[in-house]
Amino acid sequence: MALLSNTSFDNHELVSFCADAETGLRAIIAIHNTNRGPALGGCRFWNYASEEDAIRDALRLSRGMTYKAALANLQLGGGKAVIIGDSSKIKTPELMRAFGRFVEKMGGIYITAEDVGTSPADMENIRLETRHVVGLENSDGGSGDPSIITAYGVYVGIKAAVARKLKTDSLRGVKVAVQGLGHVGSYVVERLVKDEAVVTVADINSENVKNAVDKYKVTSVAAEEILYQECDVLSPCALGGIINDTSIDKLKCKIIAGAANNQLSEARHGDELKKRAILYAPDYVINAGGLINVTFEGPNYNKDKVIKLVDGIYDTLNEILSYAEDKNISTNRASDLIAESRFQDIENKWGSNKLSA
Repeated sequence: MALLSNTSFDNHELVSFCADAETGLRAIIAIHNTNRGPALGGCRFWNYASEEDAIRDALRLSRGMTYKAALANLQLGGGKAVIIGDSSKIKTPELMRAFGRFVEKMGGIYITAEDVGTSPADMENIRLETRHVVGLENSDGGSGDPSIITAYGVYVGIKAAVARKLKTDSLRGVKVAVQGLGHVGSYVVERLVKDEAVVTVADINSENVKNAVDKYKVTSVAAEEILYQECDVLSPCALGGIINDTSIDKLKCKIIAGAANNQLSEARHGDELKKRAILYAPDYVINAGGLINVTFEGPNYNKDKVIKLVDGIYDTLNEILSYAEDKNISTNRASDLIAESRFQDIENKWGSNKLSA
C-alpha cells in the first residue's frame, strides 16, 4: 500500500491487474481520467525489474496521457497499459490476443495502441479480440506506425523552442543531442539532419547507433555521455526520469525538447531547469503527434489534416511558454495548469468523441 501514497498515484479512476496463465501474460491497465472521453494510451511491453516499477510506470504514463489529450484539445482521457516481460522472448500473437480480451472486458473506457515494445502488427492481433484499439496497419482506415507523426510533432516543438530561446527560425548549425534511436528518435534525427542541424546521437542498442551514423552521417557518443553534451538542444527520445537530482547539475544544454514521456523525475526538477535558464518543452505537449494521429483513424482518415493539427504544437508550446513567463513559473507547471483547466470538473463529452469506443 506504500506505493499508493506515491506522487505517481494521482486520483486515478481505475488500476486493473491482468494475468493469463496459458500465454504468460502479466499486465496492468491504468485509467487516470475520463472526464473528456475514453482513456486512450499505448500498450508498453517492458522487462520491468519489479511489479512495483511496472505499476509506477503505468500510473505516471496514464496521467501524462490525460494532460496530453487535454492540451491537444482531443475528446479523450488518459490511460496506459504495461505488459511485464521481455518482448523479444515471451511476446506471441496469442499473448497479445489475451491482452485484447482484457481490453474488451473494460467495455470501452480504455482504448489501447502501440508503444515501446509493441507494433502495428501487435495491434492487429489485439483487434481480433476487441475493437477498442488504434494504431493499426494502413488497411481499413488504419494510420500505420504513429512514430512518424510523433517524431514530426517533436520536430515542430524543437523548432518552436529554438525560435523562442535562440531567436532563429532555422535549425541550420543548431547543435542537437538525441538520446534514443528507436522508432521516434530515428525519425527525429532524420528531420533534424534535413534541416542541417549538427546532430549527436546515442542509444543503448549499438546497431541503432551504427544505422544512424551510416545513414545520416551524425556523430555518436556513449549512451552514458549523451545527456551531458554541450549543445543547444537536448532531445531525450528514450525512457523517462532522465532529468533528476543526479543529472541536472551536469546538463550543458540550453533547451530540452524530446519525445520521451515523463522526462522530469519530479515536477520540482522543472523549477530547477527554470533557475538554470534551460528552456524545457514539456514532453507531453510536443510528443502528442502520435495521439492526434490515431484519434483520426477510420474510413475518412486524412493524413494531410492530421499534419496540420500536429503543426499546431508550435502555437501550443508558445502559449505555454508565454504563460510561464507571465506567471514566473516553470514551463511544466504552466502546461499542467492549462491542461487541468481543460479536464477537471468539466461536462462529460463522450458523445462527440471521434473514436468508436
